[in-house]
Amino acid sequence: MEAHTPSYDEALALLKEYNKTDSLLKHAYAVEGVMRFMARKHGEDEQKWAIVGLIHDLDYERFPQQHCKKMREILQERGWPEEYTHAAVSHGWGLCTDEEPTTILEKTLYATEELTGLITAAALVRPSKSVADMEAKSVMKKWKDKSFAAGVNRPVIEKGAEMLGVPLQDLVSDAILGMREVRERIGL
Repeated sequence: MEAHTPSYDEALALLKEYNKTDSLLKHAYAVEGVMRFMARKHGEDEQKWAIVGLIHDLDYERFPQQHCKKMREILQERGWPEEYTHAAVSHGWGLCTDEEPTTILEKTLYATEELTGLITAAALVRPSKSVADMEAKSVMKKWKDKSFAAGVNRPVIEKGAEMLGVPLQDLVSDAILGMREVRERIGL
């Protein structure tokens, strides 16, 4: 099958075909929002970054033991370009795949995917239960408490920030701004 550039609607339909859990869908939308924001910031293709953010955990609900590996198969069967496939798969580098993030898109996804979980957890314990009034410093306070959102892989976020050459607090700040743009959709 010849590769074609997927549309946003196609990506959303594919996400919903493989994912039914509200929390996984909201996570996908949060990552999409961050990726869209970061694409604009870097003068990159906003649609491509949003699509990759949206489908990055495509296979997780149905195939958790084959996460990232099954996604490659699914996207290839549908004729998705390798650029999109590698970007989505590389977010699991060192965890469930050995495909390293090399482009700015891939490094951004790698750095921010776990971070959206920490920001979501930090928002939910705020009186407002929202990212609308959240600042990076409040997330950084929670960062230091290793028992808070203990499932978030902080070393991956740190490594991602380092790969991007940005201070961690700046990365947190940008991720919050990206999540604000989709706050109704993610319930924050």
